[in-house]
Amino acid sequence: MADHTVTVESTLEALLVEKKYSTIRDILSTMNPADIASVFDGLEESRLPLLFRLLPKELAAETFVEMEPDAQELLIRGFSDSELREVLDELYVDDAVDIVEEMPANVVRRILSQADPDMRKDINEILRYPENSAGSIMTTEYVSLRPGMTVEEAILRIRRTGVDKETIYTCYVTKNRTLIGLVSVKDLLLAQDDDETVDKIMETNVISVHTHTDQEEVARMFSKYNFLALPVVDTENRMVGIVTFDDAMDVMEDEATEDMEIMGGMTPSDKTYLRSSTFDLFKHRIPWLMLLMVSATFTGLIITHFESALAAQVALTAFIPMLMDTGGNSGSQSSVTIIRALSLGEIEFSDLPRVVWKEIRTAVLCGISLAAACFAKIMLVDRLMLGNEDVTCLVALVVCATMALTVLVAKVIGCVLPMLAKKVGFDPAVMASPFITTIVDALSLLIYFGIASVLLLN
Repeated sequence: MADHTVTVESTLEALLVEKKYSTIRDILSTMNPADIASVFDGLEESRLPLLFRLLPKELAAETFVEMEPDAQELLIRGFSDSELREVLDELYVDDAVDIVEEMPANVVRRILSQADPDMRKDINEILRYPENSAGSIMTTEYVSLRPGMTVEEAILRIRRTGVDKETIYTCYVTKNRTLIGLVSVKDLLLAQDDDETVDKIMETNVISVHTHTDQEEVARMFSKYNFLALPVVDTENRMVGIVTFDDAMDVMEDEATEDMEIMGGMTPSDKTYLRSSTFDLFKHRIPWLMLLMVSATFTGLIITHFESALAAQVALTAFIPMLMDTGGNSGSQSSVTIIRALSLGEIEFSDLPRVVWKEIRTAVLCGISLAAACFAKIMLVDRLMLGNEDVTCLVALVVCATMALTVLVAKVIGCVLPMLAKKVGFDPAVMASPFITTIVDALSLLIYFGIASVLLLN
């Protein structure tokens, strides 16, 4: 049966061919900005300027924020000065900063030249903060109230200024720019008396972050406290901005993606997979592959050193891959668990003894179970079913003892290295699967040949 699925992209393409621009505008006006940006991403670049100009002004600005940097740059280069100014006037400061950070220098100069003086000042101020800090992801557009304001005056101020603010639900009470409390719109609306002052109903126990606080810590605070926005203060507790929930979500996604890429043995990339060229993927993957290839030399040296042992007991060779894979998998399990716990703030370096003790007990249970299953497999499959007379009970004992010890060593290493990395200031994800697997492979071979030398070769 023929496929008659009609997509938004194909519909827009057909309407563009027929030049039914009013219909296109009506369709796009009913869509969410993120969905429009997704649709634009699937169309030819030559279509974007026309489609973008069909959007209502406010919707166009919201869509522009959601688009990929390449598409944004294409549109900016095609904008007239007045069109660019209209888009910038509708943007929040933090969104404008995100766009500026992604653009080449000549495009940035044009953006700043068309931004109004206040936005240009705010953009330059935010760009001065360290990358990946709270200051670099905050917005300066928030509602501030004075403590002596009445409820009626506060609501009137929100009505007059809130249209240009990124969020108005939480308002911040400041005195000479110093943060002294916060109050929600709900508190103001439900106040018993319109003449009651803000300082009587505000919450004074305010949780805030410093401008130089790491953005990952900021994201954890959103997760812990379920904030909609988090105030950012300087060293003198002066209010300078807020971090909103949507920015915290972006940080969580970026940090999780970065950890996954590092744990997979790749250098983190800012581009999506489909927008990454073959050479981009090569650049991000080859350094780790080179490093792991060189580090694997150690396992080759160990095997070479024990060639005489392998010659005397050829049956030992067949079990090397199984032991190395089991050790690597055991180490990866521990490291991934610990890296996740560290990223969520569930454990600290001071918890290292407790973590090691827990992993040891877990390793003992896993090691005994695997050793028992391995012994049964060796005797039933390798010796009886395959008829390999070289696989004796003593060989099986060597393999199983090695497996139990390897699991123990791998799990201890898998939990200790990420915590040590965090302690000295490195990303714990660097100590994930590829790195730990290489270490465990070398140690498992040393354990294997050590036990074999004692039990079989003497």
